[in-house]
Amino acid sequence: MDVEETLRRLSRSSFRARFHLNDADRAYARARGRCTIAEHARDLLATRIGDAHPRHDGRQTPYRGHPVFTAQHATATCCRGCVERWHHIPKGAPLTTAELDELTELILAWLDRDLLRS
Repeated sequence: MDVEETLRRLSRSSFRARFHLNDADRAYARARGRCTIAEHARDLLATRIGDAHPRHDGRQTPYRGHPVFTAQHATATCCRGCVERWHHIPKGAPLTTAELDELTELILAWLDRDLLRS
């Protein structure tokens, strides 16, 4: 996955482009640091969308409450339907370690960009 190209494609979606971190999420991300947020992103991806058939797929990722949630919606990593549509990773099989790594990197790249906005 080319992270820069994927972020460019996502930015052309009016729905995906409207997401930005709020002040509380910015503060949280900065206070915890990139390594901790990376761990959170990986864990949230694995537990919420990592299964072949996640529980409540399509409704499992809140819109607020953690910077990774916002980033998941902005990067289309919020549910298996979006992951399939935007990243061509089919539903019906658990996410592999490599896929989790790629999606985590995409989330971190989006967070890095959004944190530079303020």
